[in-house]
Amino acid sequence: MPTSVDGSGKEKKNAEAKELFLKIGLEEKTAQNAVANSKVTANLIAVISEAGLQEGCERSIGNLLYSIATKYPNNALIHRPKLLQYVTAGKVKSIPQVEAAFSFLSKVGPEPFSSADFERACGVGVEVSLDEIRDAVKAVIEKNKDTLLEQRYRTNVGILLGHVRAVQPWADGKVVKEEMDAQIKDLLGEKTAEDEKPLVKKKEKKPRAEPKLEEVALSVRDGTVSSSAEENDANAKIDPFSIFPLPEDNNTVHTEIFFSDGSIWRPHNSKERLEKHFAATGKKVYTRFPPEPNGYLHIGHAKAMYVDFGLAKDRDGNCYLRFDDTNPEAEKKEYIDHIQEIIKWMGWEPFKVTYSSDYFQELYDLAVELIKRDRAYVDHQTADEIKQYRLNKMDSPWRNRPVSESLKLFDEMRRGLIDEGKATLRMKQDMKNDNKNMGDLIAYRIKFTPHPHVGDKWCIYPSYDYTHCIVDSLENITHSLCTLEFESRRASYYWLLESLDLYLPYVWEYSRLNITHNVMSKRKLNELVTHKHVDGWEDPRLVTLAGLRRRGASPEAIQAFCRGVGITRSDNLIRIELLEHFIRDDLNRNAPRYMVVLKPLKVVITNMDENKVEELDAKPWPEAKEGDRATETYKIPFSRVLYIEQSDFRMKDSKDYYGLAPNKSVMLRYAYPIKCTEVIFGKDNQTVVELRAEYDPTKSTKPKVIHWVAEPAPGVDPLNVEVRLFDKLFKSENPAELEDWLGDLNPDSKEVITTALAVPPLNGAPVGSKFQFERLGYFCVDTDSTADKMVFNRTVTLRDSYTKASGK
Repeated sequence: MPTSVDGSGKEKKNAEAKELFLKIGLEEKTAQNAVANSKVTANLIAVISEAGLQEGCERSIGNLLYSIATKYPNNALIHRPKLLQYVTAGKVKSIPQVEAAFSFLSKVGPEPFSSADFERACGVGVEVSLDEIRDAVKAVIEKNKDTLLEQRYRTNVGILLGHVRAVQPWADGKVVKEEMDAQIKDLLGEKTAEDEKPLVKKKEKKPRAEPKLEEVALSVRDGTVSSSAEENDANAKIDPFSIFPLPEDNNTVHTEIFFSDGSIWRPHNSKERLEKHFAATGKKVYTRFPPEPNGYLHIGHAKAMYVDFGLAKDRDGNCYLRFDDTNPEAEKKEYIDHIQEIIKWMGWEPFKVTYSSDYFQELYDLAVELIKRDRAYVDHQTADEIKQYRLNKMDSPWRNRPVSESLKLFDEMRRGLIDEGKATLRMKQDMKNDNKNMGDLIAYRIKFTPHPHVGDKWCIYPSYDYTHCIVDSLENITHSLCTLEFESRRASYYWLLESLDLYLPYVWEYSRLNITHNVMSKRKLNELVTHKHVDGWEDPRLVTLAGLRRRGASPEAIQAFCRGVGITRSDNLIRIELLEHFIRDDLNRNAPRYMVVLKPLKVVITNMDENKVEELDAKPWPEAKEGDRATETYKIPFSRVLYIEQSDFRMKDSKDYYGLAPNKSVMLRYAYPIKCTEVIFGKDNQTVVELRAEYDPTKSTKPKVIHWVAEPAPGVDPLNVEVRLFDKLFKSENPAELEDWLGDLNPDSKEVITTALAVPPLNGAPVGSKFQFERLGYFCVDTDSTADKMVFNRTVTLRDSYTKASGK
C-alpha cells in the first residue's frame, strides 16, 4: 500500500514546489495556481528536472518551461527532453516557437524525427532584425490606417499584432509590441481625453440579403424559430465533404480527456496502429451507417445516410450498414428488413451488412482484458443506486474489488449463474468527473432474452457505450460520424479504445435534423404508432421515410433536401415547408398532369345532344417545348353532363374571382367555354346542387380556365376515386419540447374525400405513381388502392408556401 501523506507533509511539499517555481521566474500568483493542481505540479517539477534548472533560471525561460509542462502533447513525451535542450540553449526562445514545436511533435508522436525538420518548423536560428520588424509593423499600420484614424487608441491592437506575427512569426514579441506602440503614436499623436472614452459603434442598417433556399435553416432560439445562414463556408457548400480529413491525417490528438485528479489523456494513433489500419483499408475511407433495428427510419436517418454513405462515395471508399443490435428486447426482424429495403430505395448500397452481435465474442474477450487491466469491475448496485451515486459523484462499494474477483463474477454472469439485475460490468473511468459520460458507464448487463440474430447463445449483452466504439475500431472505420447529442460521449469513446490499445477512428459530430410540426425521437414515434394516433409507421403524415414514400416523395427529392440542409454543427429546426419545396420541385419536373374534381358540382350542357360524347386531346406535359413529352396526349370525354369543383362556382361574381357565376363564362380546360344559364337549388333553397349551362363550340371567347371531368358515356358516372388530403401532424412548430406533446396533435391533419371524380386514364395507375392534379396539387397512388377503388394521397400543394414561411 502506498504511504499516505498527512496534512503537514502535503503543505511542506507544496511549499517546496512553490519555492522551486518562483526560482524559475514564475509570478507569485502563477506559482500558487500551479501547486493547487497536483497534475501541473508533477509535470512542472519533471520539466524543471529534465531541463536541469533546479537552481533557477531567467523568467523568459521559466515561462517557456511552464508552457511545456501544461500544454506539451502527451503522445510525444519521449521527445520532451530534446525540446528542453533547445530551450535551455536559447535556440527555442519564444512562445510562438514553443507552440510550433508542440504542433510538430504532436504529428510526429513517439517516432524519430529529423533535427533539421524540427528546427525549420520552429524557426530555430531565424533572427528577425529590427528593420524587418519595423517594415512589417509599418505595412500592417498602412493597411489598417483608416480604422486607426477612426478608432484611434481604442483600436484592438491585438489584432494588428496578429497580422505582424503572420508575416514574422519568429520576431521578438516584446520588440514588436514596442514598435507597434511607437508607430501608432507617430500616426495619432498623444492620447487625448476623448481616447479614454469607450468606442460607440455606429449601427448600420444593412439590406437583408435574400438567402438561397438550400442555405436556409431555422435555429431554435428561446422556443421560437428564426432564420439563420448556413454555417458552412463557400467551399463546403460546393463540396460538403471537404470538411473531413484524409485517413492519412489520423495521427493527431483526437481529444483531451480531463480527469478529476488533474491528469489529462490525449488519445492518438501511434505509427504502428496506423500502419496496421492502412494495411487493412488501403488508406481508403471507411464509414458506417449504424441504425438500431427498433423502429422505422425517418428523415433524420436520411441525413445520416447522406453523410455516411455520401462521404464514402465522395472519397471512393466504403460504407458499412451495421445494425446496432445490442438490445434483444427492442429489436425485430420487421425493422431489419425495412431498414435494408429503405436504404436500397434511397439509392445507397452498403459495402457490407454487419451486426454488432457479429462481434459478441470479440467484445466479451476485450471486456475480460479490460478487467485484467483494472479498467472494469463487476458491480451489484441497482439502477437507482447507480443513478444516485453518479449524481453524488461517489464510487461504487465494489469499484475497487480485486481483479480476480471481477474476472470470476464476469464469467459467472456469462454462464447464467447470476440473476438478471443482480450484477453489471462497469468501466472504471472517473466517478468524480464533471462529464457524466465518464461516470463508470455500464459495459455489460444480464438479460435472459434470446437475441433475434444470434439466438440464445448469450445471456449477457454489451451496452451501446461499450460496443459502438470497439466495433468502429474492429471494422477499421476511418470516420465515425454521429449527431451532436453524442458529443459528450467522445471522452468515453476514446477512453475505452485507449484503455485497450485499439485503433482510434476520427469522430465528428453534426447537428441532428429536426423538422417543424413533427417529432423525431423513435420513442415518441413508437408511441404514436402503438397507440394508433397515426395509421402505422407508413402514415403519410409522418416524416418516416416509409411515410414520405407513401405520401409521394421520391428518394431524389429527399437527397436534394439533405444536400440543401448541409452538414453543420448548429442545432436547427428546419421548416417542413423547405422539405416540401424540394419534393414539389422534383414532382414539377416528373409528374404528368391529369384532371380530377375533388368536390363535384354537376353541370348540364343544355345546348348539347344528350347522346353526344366528344373525345378531346389533353396534355400530360403542357409546359414541355420539345421531345416526346411535347407531343404526348391523352383522351378525355366531353359530354352533356360534366362536373366542376364546388369552389369554382359562386352566386355573386367579383373582379378577383375567376370561376363560374350566373350569366358568366369560363373556359373548360382542353375543351370549350361554357356560360351558366340556370342554378338548381336543393330542398333548403340555399344549397346549389346543379348548374345548367351552354357551351360555345366555336370558342369565340377565351375566359379564365377551370378543370372538369365529364361522363364517359350517357348515364355512366365518371371514375370515382378516394383522395386523402394531409396537413401538419402537430399544431406547434416544436411539439417535442411540450410536456403534453400528444395534446398538440392536429385533429384536422387528415381529410378523406370519397366522392372525387377523375378522368379515365387514371384508372388502374400502379401504386406509387405520381401525378399533378391540375390546379389542385401533386398526388400519389396509395397502397390502399384496389381494382375497384383508386386511392390518392396529396403529396404537396401546388403553391410553394416555403417563400411565405421564410418571410420572403
